Amino acid sequence: MSSLDPVAVFRTEAAECLEAIEAGLLDLNHDLENKDLVDAVFRGLHTLKGSGAMFGFEALAAFTHHCETAFDRVRKGEVPATAELVAAVLAAQDHMRALVEQPDADHGDTGHKLLAQLQAAVGGQAEVKEAVAPVAGTPAVAAPIKKKTTWRIRFSLPANSMANGTNPLGLLDELRDLGECTVRANTSGIPPLDNLVPTELYVSWDVILTSEQDRSAIDDVFIFVMDDMELDVQEIAGPQAAPAETKKDVAPAPAAPVAAAPVAPVPAVAPEFRPVEAVPVKRETPAPAQAAAQAKAQENVRVPAERLDELMDRVGELVIAQSRLSQLASSSSDIALRSVSEEIERLSGELRDTMMVLRMVPVGTLFSRFRRLVHDLARETGKVIELVTEGETTEVDKTVIERLADPLVHLVRNSIDHGLEPPAERLGAGKTEAGTVTLSAHQSGGEVIISIKDDGRGINRERVRAKAESSGLIAPGQPLSDQELLQLIFAPGFSTAAQITNLSGRGVGMDVVKKTVEALRGAIEIVSLPGQGSEVSLRIPLTLAIIDGLLVRVGSGRYVIPLSAVEECLELSLEEDLRSRGRSFISLRDSLVPFLRLRDLFRTGTKPDVHQKVVVISTGTERVGLVVDQIIGDHQTVIKSMSKLHNDVATFSGATILGDGSVALILDVGHLVAAGQQQEAQLRVAG
Repeated sequence: MSSLDPVAVFRTEAAECLEAIEAGLLDLNHDLENKDLVDAVFRGLHTLKGSGAMFGFEALAAFTHHCETAFDRVRKGEVPATAELVAAVLAAQDHMRALVEQPDADHGDTGHKLLAQLQAAVGGQAEVKEAVAPVAGTPAVAAPIKKKTTWRIRFSLPANSMANGTNPLGLLDELRDLGECTVRANTSGIPPLDNLVPTELYVSWDVILTSEQDRSAIDDVFIFVMDDMELDVQEIAGPQAAPAETKKDVAPAPAAPVAAAPVAPVPAVAPEFRPVEAVPVKRETPAPAQAAAQAKAQENVRVPAERLDELMDRVGELVIAQSRLSQLASSSSDIALRSVSEEIERLSGELRDTMMVLRMVPVGTLFSRFRRLVHDLARETGKVIELVTEGETTEVDKTVIERLADPLVHLVRNSIDHGLEPPAERLGAGKTEAGTVTLSAHQSGGEVIISIKDDGRGINRERVRAKAESSGLIAPGQPLSDQELLQLIFAPGFSTAAQITNLSGRGVGMDVVKKTVEALRGAIEIVSLPGQGSEVSLRIPLTLAIIDGLLVRVGSGRYVIPLSAVEECLELSLEEDLRSRGRSFISLRDSLVPFLRLRDLFRTGTKPDVHQKVVVISTGTERVGLVVDQIIGDHQTVIKSMSKLHNDVATFSGATILGDGSVALILDVGHLVAAGQQQEAQLRVAG
């Protein structure tokens, strides 16, 4: 049985904590007066610092301490929250991430520069220390004498606190660190032994604390359990001057002659201190909804992605074996074998569906990464940019999400750099000062369509054509459709930027987009209106592992059509086939649909069957028919990638293994629909 590496677990949790901090900072940037967001960011920084120190990431803890201190000053109202502070902590967060991933690497003077930026953001009132200095344990130096206050703190924690990871002794240790502390435990709530549940907490505490710290320091001790506990803090003795000899490394003052009445010392425990048993402690039973939410949270299990991939491979092999079993059972007269085959088919189908759900991830996890990118690009370019996201709950295979991250970065950067105009130009064109970039996603059949839309200047066709002709991509004056012209921006090395900048100009980003989308068996569509903006849509399969397919025969070969793209199946007689030789159209409910003869496309060299079939497929609003010889039936298709030798064969998107061990090619629906529409356009021009 393998054990988890504690450091690896910390890195995973630190990454989640950094994402939460980043989200809180970006939200705060739009609402600088929101105290809840300030508290949320402070708690995140506090958690990261404490966890880092616990696991030996001292440099991370020391650096994060300064950011935490800055937000603590904001919480206390000493300094306001500003856009400069948010930008400084966002930049510091990148350094924190580097300290998590490579704690022993040489990060140069990055930490010092970031802390100087942080100091400037909070008004330069806080002194910046060394970024790698220890947070605690430094020798005390002579300091002004502070006032002490005595507090009475009564608190009780929920019964399930220890089961949820809260250690009451740690809270008491933190209170002791604040000053002189007297602790008494209230054990009256402990039930008889027969009724005692070992994992539940029955003890409450009454604490007398004399400290130089204020009330906020006490609240910070309980900051992570404040919502679920009972806490009562009362001041029972006003501020008194702290004796100088209680400070370390400070020489005691010379003894003064006794010339006045002695002053009574501050008692460690106030006279009005009552027995702890008299303190009422309320224990509230969680509401059913809250209890259900806690139970649900405890049921979540963190599983490495590699294990999910391995399990997916096993399910794929099971589906192939089940297909073979079904084929054997269909040719056998054994009723028991057929019954078992049907049961295995049902179970493997349910297992496949469950596995697919496990691999699905909301596309919102991808969209959330671009809030920081847009924030940084707005500061870099001087443009006012609003990011709008739609359809975040649309789910896509996790592998698709991972591969789409880089292409979407290029598209968003391209929209901001090339598409959106500077504020002055937008105002001159009658637009709002702020440009809008919209990321949206929605499901269409077996595909998910992810769109990047801006309300900028649009694509300049003349500039694209001029650049393509000068680069030799097209011949001068070569006739192109609007979509063909726009697709030229995805050519390798193509760029219309006047100069190379940090954002664009080298002509490599859009080429990466096209290659990645094609590797995912997807397609790219562009719509651009001059002066109104552009929209780039990526059509991506929902999954790359297992799909429902329609198995067909063309000549002697068998092929798979993704079932999600199939609209309907029609019969095409031999007479109709001969009659439509000149114009390959079928009439479908008062509309003409072009069709492709796969027998001719694949050059099978066989004669057509007497009763051919037309399988109507679609991608969105575009439809095309595929003429096949026979429809065999539905088939659970485990997708296998094509070899490198077949990368240029655009008609097929992959292959699968059938029950008899033979290979069937999977048709690329997007390519076939585009070919059918192109054929229709040529026939209309010729007609």
